[in-house]
Amino acid sequence: MAREAALITGASAGIGKELARIHAARGGDVILVARCEDVLRELKAELEQAHGITAHVFAADLGSVEGTRELHARVRAAGLPVDVLINNAGFSHHGAFHELDLNRALSIVELNVKSLMTLTRLVLPDMVARGAGRILNVGSTAGMIPGPLQATYHASKAFVNSFSQAIAEEVADAGVTVTVLAPGAVATEFFERADMADMKGVQQGVAQASDVARIGYDAMTRGELLVISDRRLRFMLNWMVPFLPRRRVLKMARDFGEKTG
Repeated sequence: MAREAALITGASAGIGKELARIHAARGGDVILVARCEDVLRELKAELEQAHGITAHVFAADLGSVEGTRELHARVRAAGLPVDVLINNAGFSHHGAFHELDLNRALSIVELNVKSLMTLTRLVLPDMVARGAGRILNVGSTAGMIPGPLQATYHASKAFVNSFSQAIAEEVADAGVTVTVLAPGAVATEFFERADMADMKGVQQGVAQASDVARIGYDAMTRGELLVISDRRLRFMLNWMVPFLPRRRVLKMARDFGEKTG
């Protein structure tokens, strides 16, 4: 019986790397995608030695639709089926929108929204034709409320949350599941790269990437629609935020995003 192959974007670090480790530990092959080929090859060696699976490395920049299409073409040319798609690649920014570099904001939309949408569209028809497949899109609790000082990032994750659940319903009878993983703050390189490590919300505590990945992978395996990995945020978003005045919610979100320095 062939092993299930999981294509994982953003696999070089953080949640993506941990998801690759989980899938390999459970006997699946992995298709590792990120920009840094050297790091991916180190992970490939680790997973193949530890679990006896096959890991394929595809260094790619998914910051454009063209780059994403090229990745998919390379994977198909290699004859690799995608049984599981994990869209994890993404990044953020910090600061008032009118003061930020517009090209950086647009790059967030390109990667967090367009790349995810493109790769999902390219992979999904084969899954539907086979009558089997799983997709895990890494969204965020940020997508559940507007985010002052991270306006574009929160909006991009709102797209991921909505888009993924709509598609899940469309393919519900086709043997394919789509799951959204919505974590809060996670201990990864994400915040350092976005100059957000000193945000108040981050300073209040972060989850471990391995724990978040396990929760997301298990939810995907069960075919769940949405999983919020942080229990405190799950309670707040489900039972507090919907009943608060919108201005109050926005002020809370801004306070979360303010820096401590």
